[in-house]
Amino acid sequence: MLDLLAERGRLSVTETASALSVSEATVRRDFTELARQQLVTRTHGGVLATAVAYDLPARYRATSGSDPKERIAAAAADLVEPGLVVGFNGGTTTSATARRLAARIEHGPHSGEHALTVVTNALNIATEMVLRPHIRTVSLGGVARPQSYEMTGPLATLVLNELWLDMLILGIDGLTAAGGASCRHVGEAGINADMVQRASRVVVVGTGDKIGRRAFARICDAEQVGVLVTDPTAPEDELAALRAAGVDVHLV
Repeated sequence: MLDLLAERGRLSVTETASALSVSEATVRRDFTELARQQLVTRTHGGVLATAVAYDLPARYRATSGSDPKERIAAAAADLVEPGLVVGFNGGTTTSATARRLAARIEHGPHSGEHALTVVTNALNIATEMVLRPHIRTVSLGGVARPQSYEMTGPLATLVLNELWLDMLILGIDGLTAAGGASCRHVGEAGINADMVQRASRVVVVGTGDKIGRRAFARICDAEQVGVLVTDPTAPEDELAALRAAGVDVHLV
């Protein structure tokens, strides 16, 4: 529904019911819930888009449940217990994980004030999380990169050095047993490495095409990764090497 709204700017009950093949009663209930979460502005007979997360570029819009990134996101979100302090770097898979986690916390039995604390250097994740009343959102400072929405530089490090993370959900461009986790941009690698150092547990999320690949800038050694959540397309020999390095591999 939010994807549809991002395309059209406004939706009526009738057109949404037709587009999504659901009843008008269902659409009205969902419109009311989205308005409660401040994700839309309710109007007579429909809704208007508001300037929140779904208004970001298409690379961060939701994908279908059959998409590997969504399966990985759902599995990674299930690893997070209520009450933890969880870090997220930028990226499509970490964004999807944060979204899944927020929905589970908000509608779960442990929902309440500060049921979860999210620490992130990604502007899009912070924008979405701050709308959730049960999540305390900590946004790291720094200089934002438009390609990834990640904030990097000494300001981000300065804030991060005052915090501890129970868990870090880490998106990567490459992961190998020999070379560890890596990404394309040096500045992002630096703040991501700092987040790894501040985290008690590191969970790497990435599709199978990123496993066995080495990107330009190193983030951390494979031994610093506690869990890898990926899909079955990842090369089996590399998965075996990661398991030998102590990584708990989850295939979804």
